[in-house]
Amino acid sequence: MLSSQPLLHAGVFALTVLQALASNTFTAAVYEHAVILPAPTYKPVSPSDALALMNKNMDVLEGAIKEAAQQGAHIIVTPEDGIYGWQFTRQSIYPYLEDIPAPEVNWIPCTEPSRFGPAPVQERLSCMARNNSIYVVANIGDKKSCNSSDPDCPSDGRYQYNTDVVFDPEGKLVARYHKYNLFMVETQFNYPKEPEIVTFETPFGKFGIFTCFDILFHEPAVVLVDKMQVDTVLFPTAWMNVLPFLTAVEFHSAWAMGMRVNFLAANTHKTSLAMTGSGIYAPDGARTYSYNMESEDGRLLIAKLDAHPRLSPASPPAVNWSSYALSVERFSQNDHEFTGFIFHDQFTFTELTKPEGNLTVCQKQLCCHLSYKMAGKRDDEVYVLGAFDGLHVVEGQYYLQICTLLKCKSTDLSTCGQPVEVAQTEFEMFSLSGTFGTNYVFPEVLCSGVQLAPGEFEALNDGRLISKTKLTKPVVTVTLFGRWYEKD
Repeated sequence: MLSSQPLLHAGVFALTVLQALASNTFTAAVYEHAVILPAPTYKPVSPSDALALMNKNMDVLEGAIKEAAQQGAHIIVTPEDGIYGWQFTRQSIYPYLEDIPAPEVNWIPCTEPSRFGPAPVQERLSCMARNNSIYVVANIGDKKSCNSSDPDCPSDGRYQYNTDVVFDPEGKLVARYHKYNLFMVETQFNYPKEPEIVTFETPFGKFGIFTCFDILFHEPAVVLVDKMQVDTVLFPTAWMNVLPFLTAVEFHSAWAMGMRVNFLAANTHKTSLAMTGSGIYAPDGARTYSYNMESEDGRLLIAKLDAHPRLSPASPPAVNWSSYALSVERFSQNDHEFTGFIFHDQFTFTELTKPEGNLTVCQKQLCCHLSYKMAGKRDDEVYVLGAFDGLHVVEGQYYLQICTLLKCKSTDLSTCGQPVEVAQTEFEMFSLSGTFGTNYVFPEVLCSGVQLAPGEFEALNDGRLISKTKLTKPVVTVTLFGRWYEKD
C-alpha cells in the first residue's frame, strides 16, 4: 500500500501540470543572490567545511524558492556561482564539486540520494523542487574522472565543469549543461570538448539553458534559439556591469528582444564587483527587472510570460536590420567626426550640436543613421552618434557592429564613451538604424539611473529602433548592438 505522502505529492504535481497546460502563460521567477563566500585559500578545505558553506547559501535559496512557489511560480532560476562563489583555484574548488550524471538516468536525488555516490547538494536542490512543486535551476560544479587513454585528460585526472542543473517539480534531474565559453578568470574549470546544446520540454514550452559569457557567442546561445527553436532561455550568470553597452539589464533585455524569446536572467549580487542586474524578459521588453548598487540584499523577481512567445500577438515581427539604412543616403556630410574608445574599441563619433536633426556616421562597412529631437538642448550635456565595426579582443575575440546614441561623461569630447549613469536630457523622439552585415542585432535603450524603458520603444521590421512616444526618463544610451559571428 502506498503511503499518503507520495500520493499527496503526485496530486500536487499533477495539479501544477494541469494548471500550466490550461493556460498559454506561465509564471517565472529569478533570484539575485548575495552569495556567502568562503575565505580565499589556495589549499582545499575539508568536504564537511565545503558543504557547510554551500548549505548556508542553499538556506537562502530555499527561502526564495519557497516564496516563489507560494506566489505561483512554475520555475525559478538562481545565479551562477550562487552556491559557493568564485574565489577558487583548480585545487581549492575540488571539495565543492559533485559527480552530476546525465539526465537520461532518470534520477530523483531527493528519493535516491546515494544512487551515484555522495551528492548532498543535488539531493537538497532536488528536494527543494519536489517539496515546492517547482522547477529549480541552479549552478554547481561537476567532476568527471579521466585517465591516460584520453589525450586531453588534465594532469590531476579529472575534468571540472561549471555546470547548470534543472530539477523538475518531482525533483527529477531533467537538464545538465557544462559551460562552454569560460570567462578568462575561470581557470578552475575545463570546457567541454564540444559545445552542449541542452533543451528540455515543460508543460509551458520548450526551454534551453546556458551560462553567463556564453551569451556573446554563436554556440550554444544562437543555436538554441535558431535551430532548436526554444521558447524560453534560462540564464544563471555572474555578470559584472560594463557601461555603456554591457550592463546586465540592458544587454539581457536586448538579447531577448533581438532573439525573440523569453529570457530568465539570475545574477549574483556583489556591488564591489559591479555584480547586479537580474530580470524576466520577453521579446517585447522587460516584464520585471532589478538593478541595485545601493545595498547587498538579494532580490526575488516574479512575472508572467507567454509560454510560446513567437505565437503571441504581442511578439514583435522579425527584423531585417539593414533594410532601412541601406535604402537612404547619408543624412549629413559631417566635417567634425572624431574618434574615442568604448571598452577598448575605437569608435567614430559625431556630436549632436542641435536640439533636433538627422546625422550619419560611418566606420568601415557600417553607417549609422540617426533622426532625433530633444525636449531641450542643454549646455551642460553632450550627446554623440557613434559607430564601431571591428573585432573586439579584450576578454575574448568577437566581431561587433554597433550604432549608438550616447551621453558623454562631460562636455569634453574626450570623455565620450566613458561610463555614465545619470542624464538630464529628455528626447521627444529618436530613430536609429545601421547598414549591418549581420541580422543578429540587439536593441538597447538605457535611461538615467541605469533604468530600462519597457514599452517606450520598438524595433520596426525594416531595422529602425524608434521611440513610440516621448521617453519618460532622460536617455543615457540608445544602441543597436550587432554580433557578426561569422567574422569572429
